[in-house]
Amino acid sequence: MSLVDLIAGADERTLAASGLACLDRCVPLLGGEDEVLRPLWADLAEDRSWQEPLAKARAELGVEGLVEDDADHAFEAEAAELARRMLDGAPDEPSASADALRRWADACSDAALRIHRLLDPAVDEDSSVTDCREGRTDGVPPLVAAELRRQITVLELVTAHGTGGLRQVLEVSTEGRRVLRAVVSRRARGRSV
Repeated sequence: MSLVDLIAGADERTLAASGLACLDRCVPLLGGEDEVLRPLWADLAEDRSWQEPLAKARAELGVEGLVEDDADHAFEAEAAELARRMLDGAPDEPSASADALRRWADACSDAALRIHRLLDPAVDEDSSVTDCREGRTDGVPPLVAAELRRQITVLELVTAHGTGGLRQVLEVSTEGRRVLRAVVSRRARGRSV
């Protein structure tokens, strides 16, 4: 099944985990610490409200100007804006309506893939995030392909294991966050040389 199909068929918990995982992997673009979203994961696992930890995360990650908006930083600024939209668009409750969660998870999926496409040095101008999400992956750059695999894995883990799959989902997100942080760091070093 394509990523679009998996999101279309997912239940509320799976959708909440999918959106949160995409956001979690992109936290480095917002200048956040690795554990800033951990309380939301805990609340999702316990079927509790995440309104308070979400507000706290928004406050912690709400610092403007984390990425300079100039020609040398244009891709990073655009990527950071996409990540900010994921955070701003998060439903106040992980138990929101399936439609609201599906829209958020879908938007997060799209934004995370666009972020990885912006930051991938091997990007192919002919590759499309839409095509990739619909299962047409020929010519997809490596960073985007890896993010696509992570998104599919997250959806499959929660669909198959429910709450029991969240620990593995968190591991997938942690690995993706490390990759993205390394890419951003490498780009910054490349500009300073």
